[in-house]
Amino acid sequence: MITPENITRHELIGLDTSIVQSSNLQVIGLSGKIVDETKSMFSIQTSTGVKSMPKADSTWQFTINGISTLVDGKTIAKRSYERMGVKA
Repeated sequence: MITPENITRHELIGLDTSIVQSSNLQVIGLSGKIVDETKSMFSIQTSTGVKSMPKADSTWQFTINGISTLVDGKTIAKRSYERMGVKA
């Protein structure tokens, strides 16, 4: 089960997210649902379309079971199976 404590070891596609801090000030506040993920990028479905955002440049906010958690993008800048600790 995904919790705020173990979120970095889970699949993130399908979760709602928002950018709360970034080296690019123009993307702070961007929010939506993660629809795809690569090693270094998220594709996020926003109200204005799908946006591709680099993971490592931002701090991401996820809400799970009503609890908000912040995740440094550098900690999740891996392929999902690498974060989960399984072999592809």
